[in-house]
Amino acid sequence: MNKPTYLSREGLEKLKAEYEEMTNTRRAEIAARIHDAKEHGDLSENAEYEDAKNEQAFVEGRIQTLESLIKNATLIDEHHTGDHVQIGSTVTVKGEDGVETFTIVGSAEARPSNGRISNESPVGRALLGRKKGDKVLVHVPAGDFAYTIQNIR
Repeated sequence: MNKPTYLSREGLEKLKAEYEEMTNTRRAEIAARIHDAKEHGDLSENAEYEDAKNEQAFVEGRIQTLESLIKNATLIDEHHTGDHVQIGSTVTVKGEDGVETFTIVGSAEARPSNGRISNESPVGRALLGRKKGDKVLVHVPAGDFAYTIQNIR
């Protein structure tokens, strides 16, 4: 059984748009490139043919990945309470490096550089279910560090 893909409504729409682009546009473009390359004769030394076949393999793999993500999508409840941390929560924490803010998202939408961390990451897992004021210890390969939850929204 596949695990659920936690997504915001916006994230799901982006995946659906990419899927449509891949299946309706990119697939046809690559098929045309392969057809044109075949017209040039000997396929054993045809770099354009090889390139098009490699791109076709990438696109078909991405289409399968997107189909799986969309099929297993579980929408994040955007109307959650602020009494405990859950997927979709924005959490402000205070640690040794000062105050940081994270939004807990599913792994498909995680962008740590933008403060969007996965519910499966060490910090995300440590924060889930916790309440304002809780002290949270996070275990990472570089060592352990502590946060105190300042705010949840």
